[in-house]
Amino acid sequence: MDRGIWTGLWKKVSIRYTIFIYFTVSALVAMLLGGVALYEQMSRQLAATVQEESQAVLSQVNRSVDSYLRTIMKLSDSLYYGVIKNADLWTEEVNDQITLLYDNNKDSIANIALFSQEGELLEAVPAARIKTGLDVTKEEWFDNTLERTDNLHFTTPHVQYIFDNKEQQYRWVITLTRAVEITHGTSTEQGILLIDIRYSSLQQILEDISIGNQGYLYMIGSDGELIYHPQMQLIETGQMSENIPAAIEYRDGNYREEYKGESRNVSVKSVGYTGWKLLSVTPEKGLSLSNLKMRLFVAFVAAAFLFVLVMINAFISSRITNPIQELEKSVNAIEAGELDTEVYTGGSYEIEHLGRSIGDMAKRIKALMQDIVTEHESKRKSEFDILQSQINPHFLYNTLDIIVWMIENERKQEAVKVVTALARFFRISLSKGKSIITVRDELEHVRNYLTIQQMRFKNKFIYEIEAGEDVMDLACLKLMLQPLVENAIYHGMEFMDGDGEIHVRVKKEQGELWLEVCDNGLGMTAEQVGNILSEKPQASSRRGSGIGVKNVNERIRLYFGEAYGLVIESEPDEGTVIRCHLPAEIYMETMEKERA
Repeated sequence: MDRGIWTGLWKKVSIRYTIFIYFTVSALVAMLLGGVALYEQMSRQLAATVQEESQAVLSQVNRSVDSYLRTIMKLSDSLYYGVIKNADLWTEEVNDQITLLYDNNKDSIANIALFSQEGELLEAVPAARIKTGLDVTKEEWFDNTLERTDNLHFTTPHVQYIFDNKEQQYRWVITLTRAVEITHGTSTEQGILLIDIRYSSLQQILEDISIGNQGYLYMIGSDGELIYHPQMQLIETGQMSENIPAAIEYRDGNYREEYKGESRNVSVKSVGYTGWKLLSVTPEKGLSLSNLKMRLFVAFVAAAFLFVLVMINAFISSRITNPIQELEKSVNAIEAGELDTEVYTGGSYEIEHLGRSIGDMAKRIKALMQDIVTEHESKRKSEFDILQSQINPHFLYNTLDIIVWMIENERKQEAVKVVTALARFFRISLSKGKSIITVRDELEHVRNYLTIQQMRFKNKFIYEIEAGEDVMDLACLKLMLQPLVENAIYHGMEFMDGDGEIHVRVKKEQGELWLEVCDNGLGMTAEQVGNILSEKPQASSRRGSGIGVKNVNERIRLYFGEAYGLVIESEPDEGTVIRCHLPAEIYMETMEKERA
């Protein structure tokens, strides 16, 4: 490699590493001399330290596993004493209570099931049914649980095989079972509560545990079954083995063993309640500092000289590089989006000046971002207000004409009915300037509108509004249904020969709110349906409100997001169904979010 290449590589080395290289070369001679003399002593100290660390790690992992199992046991107690024991399964449903406990623990729980002593599945969450042809009474865990009713029983990891899995996935689980008392009217009988623990949740506690240089940790059951091992797959395929027979005999403590010609230290901890054992294995060959044997004697003067060189190296390099590192932390924080971070301005003049410049730059970036956000919000609100204000006054004029005609023809009762409906219609339309109202108010608004239109068209159509009490207090966009109903009247029924029908339905499905407007009008072709919500400009009906279906869709998406809006289904001569898709949010919660 020529001199030019070396020069190019040297220029890429940072200041800190440049200083480190210079002083390291100077101290290397002393390090070599002192290293040999200290080798044996440091090897012994390292072995003792690694053994202590493995004990500490093993104790910590054991506490974590114990805490994890306690959590599962508390869940088991909650299911038994809080749900099953106090319930009469002839008259009471416990599925909802079990589902609630499952939902709170589903990261670590795969299935919860309740069996009678005859093997009948009484409850299962979330599994639906037992696999065809499987008789759980013939399973070993079933008999063991009923024989020892006072104990909790844990199986070794296995593929979940009891329940049909809709996802067609094979999940590894550890099954916990216990005997429970089931009440049926005035009689009681033994049953079994089964909890499938996700093996992955236990595996997360045990994996990536580092013990020494080549050490590792594994877990076995009371009968020597392997519960966890970092090389589990190799052991199962026969490519690797573990000293399980010796591990079964070990009690808690430290041991030194010979296995396959290798000396290694083993520490053992028992896991309470289960009979499981945690074992840490540290090969002795991983405890040595080097495989080379050197016979050199280093005097105390050389050791002192090495110490002085190291201290000088640390002092000078830190003095120069610490301000740069602090400034780098500030820059990384700004890069991560924390623009309020106080930028470090210490160190030499150049670093201090650079820190002030970066701080000023961050403040300018923050100001520009705030301006962009403010401008975006203002633009969004303006677009929403413009869409909502597009109300055609023709409806008001036509309604007033009807009222005048009714009064002139002494049809005062009908005139009063129309005036009252019109007053309520515009009261909800105004809504004190609010954009969001309750479903109850929106349905009242469209009911008043339909009342007026029915008078105008001389009962040419009938209408029906269906909504349960569970949706009445949900949040809804104002003036959303009226344009859709108006579209059904003017466009769907204008040229019909028979009577028209309009159905307005509101329902809540899977946490989403759906509002439907159905008519038996002339319907539309697929091309017409596609054009309604397209970006192409649509001509407003001369008799409609001017808001239109596209307007409603745009207002929903502007307010609630692109995931929501309208869905249209229509066939010529079959009628039209328009569905409004909104999030199912409580009105008061939505208003609190707006105020915040």
